[in-house]
Amino acid sequence: MNTWIGSALALVALVGGGLLYGWQGVILALTVVVFWLLLQFSRLMRVMRAASEAPVGRVESAVMLNAKLRAGMKLVDVLPLTRSLGQKISEQPEVYGWTDAGGVRVELHMEGGTVRSWSLLRPEDAPKEQQAS
Repeated sequence: MNTWIGSALALVALVGGGLLYGWQGVILALTVVVFWLLLQFSRLMRVMRAASEAPVGRVESAVMLNAKLRAGMKLVDVLPLTRSLGQKISEQPEVYGWTDAGGVRVELHMEGGTVRSWSLLRPEDAPKEQQAS
């Protein structure tokens, strides 16, 4: 959710609670907002704990990850798909990479914490051995 929309909803809840139920409504609205923030924090910690248990930059299948990616996804939405933290390839622009066991690599190009584009890089075929004639 957009930060501005979330802030506006919280403000509407506080004002609406105050107008409808007085100080008790404000307390109820504040409780709901804090509970929502705790749920978001808990989700983030669960995702980061799961990602920290795997090797950096590794994924089970880069092709499946490539199929599940969408432009506009946030990094916190990508991490459950990869189950690991990405290897930072470059600082500007932000590029993270994940490689599978077959050497196939997915590179995510991020801007402002959201996925702008990505590319699937397959390893080049190994040079064929020449037979002696």
